[in-house]
Amino acid sequence: MATSTTSLNVPSLNPKLSSSLSISSTPQFSVSSLNLRTHGRGTRRFIVLATAGLDAKPTVLVAEKLGAAGLDLLKEFANVDCSYNLSPEELNTKISLCDALIVRSGTKVSREVFESSGGRLKVVGRAGVGIDNVDLAAATEHGCLVVNAPTANTVAAAEHGIALLAAMARNVAQADASVKAGKWLRNKYVGVSLVGKTLAVMGFGKVGTEVARRAKGLGMHVIAHDPYAPADRARAIGVELVTFDEAIATADFISLHMPLTPTTSKMLNDETFGKMKKGVRIVNVARGGVIDEEALVRALDSGIVAQAALDVFTKEPPSPESKLVQHENVIVTPHLGASTVEAQVEGVAIEIAEAVVGALKGELAATAVNAPMVPAEVLSELKPYVILAEKLGRLAVQLVTGGSGVKSVKVTYASARAPDDLDTRVLRAMITKGIIEPISSVFVNLVNADFTAKQRGVRITEERIVLDGSPEAPLESIQVQIANVESKFASAISDTGEIRVEGRVKDGVPHLTRVGSFEVDVSLEGSIILCRQVDQPGMIGKVGSILGQENVNVSFMSVGRIAPRKQAVMAIGVDDQPSKQSLQRIGEIPAIEEFVFLKL
Repeated sequence: MATSTTSLNVPSLNPKLSSSLSISSTPQFSVSSLNLRTHGRGTRRFIVLATAGLDAKPTVLVAEKLGAAGLDLLKEFANVDCSYNLSPEELNTKISLCDALIVRSGTKVSREVFESSGGRLKVVGRAGVGIDNVDLAAATEHGCLVVNAPTANTVAAAEHGIALLAAMARNVAQADASVKAGKWLRNKYVGVSLVGKTLAVMGFGKVGTEVARRAKGLGMHVIAHDPYAPADRARAIGVELVTFDEAIATADFISLHMPLTPTTSKMLNDETFGKMKKGVRIVNVARGGVIDEEALVRALDSGIVAQAALDVFTKEPPSPESKLVQHENVIVTPHLGASTVEAQVEGVAIEIAEAVVGALKGELAATAVNAPMVPAEVLSELKPYVILAEKLGRLAVQLVTGGSGVKSVKVTYASARAPDDLDTRVLRAMITKGIIEPISSVFVNLVNADFTAKQRGVRITEERIVLDGSPEAPLESIQVQIANVESKFASAISDTGEIRVEGRVKDGVPHLTRVGSFEVDVSLEGSIILCRQVDQPGMIGKVGSILGQENVNVSFMSVGRIAPRKQAVMAIGVDDQPSKQSLQRIGEIPAIEEFVFLKL
């Protein structure tokens, strides 16, 4: 059973409160107390809670050029500020007014950026694959999701790698410059063939794999080094995975496709160049920092490296006087790996815009790079359960009253699947989000959920009940219990003394199926009214009539009872928020003993 710990204090409500009070939160909700004297039965108090949505659009800062298709998508949802070539100081100043930031590789998103945001920055989108210009540790600490666009650039970068490979082998750039200078030096620019040569692909991710496919089509023998690449994927396209030393020692051509990390920084240096076959040719469309550029110049001068084709550099743009850039055996391009019309206008721009908009909506991104990696197919399958989990958490915490605070939460998953086949990390994060966000100013997501819970002292435990039957659906139900608290709706307390709510997904829609010991069945959409009543004829009609007179549409209604003519709980789903007057009239119905209004 997986557990994570966290503590959370819920503001206490004054029993004498008769006016609305606001609690700073994201989103905000208000609490109202209605004191009603009815039919000689004394005064009964009814609590009304409502979440107040923020009308203002989020603001997205686009700090580097993005294709029009992506900008159009962003503008449908947010206010878009396109401010290019910002200095670090200007970025730090601007970021406090922004909910999202989109960059390419030229903008450094440092710890200072996250600190300057004051907690407002919720997502950073990297329009491309590499994220070494973003401080991931700082992003995670500040609860900021970082997403990238790993697929749209893949083909463009792979094609550019192959273009540089061929251009280098046949001296295309040097020959072009020679002819334009009025020379005709056919003998000087004799090239080498690619057929039968060994290409070592260093980094066998998406781009490296596509380069390997294309190189195989050119008749090259392809080997690869990547300590994390699955051997079966390499074998499927006829590529052999080898050690680092074996790759650099046997290759005629080396193509670099690894990220820049402390491990890969200056991976190609004097020592590694010394292990290479004399006359090796090197292509780099990954990151400039993986090559020690001064060592490369020495290797070129000594003939160990015959040629190099570089699209990236340690410092961009490089100095015009750079010995490496000016070397006669080096061809260079200005970081054009992703620069195709298709990738820029349609691919990367749309992919990153969709990821950023989705994150701002609270959706989970399969391209998140500082969150637990959850496969896209798992996210797709769990999507309705993710919504259910957050709403159950949000519902449960709104039922809490008193000043003791939420300190112990138990989540129970009922499923016919084996524990190893059910990834609950996303569900736990969304329950944490639902519990913490309504009563705090913290933005909770998959990135910082466990950290935020632990920081606030709330202990969240998970339990799984394995059911018999078909495991076709991932979950049968989710139950959330909050222990050692009082409830403003007494019927939400279970037989064992905890606030208990339970739900399941029906036809793709989350439903509330249990409150306390009462079974109900109401769609978790819009707002919910929970009423404890004496079970008797006409109650549904009385409540429905009051709501209908105010033109409040009832989307769902369900009654759970202990026994006929005994106590029952009525759960009513409404599309709109009823007025206080309508809620007061519902509370004045003699058979209703308590009720609570919740806006989810």
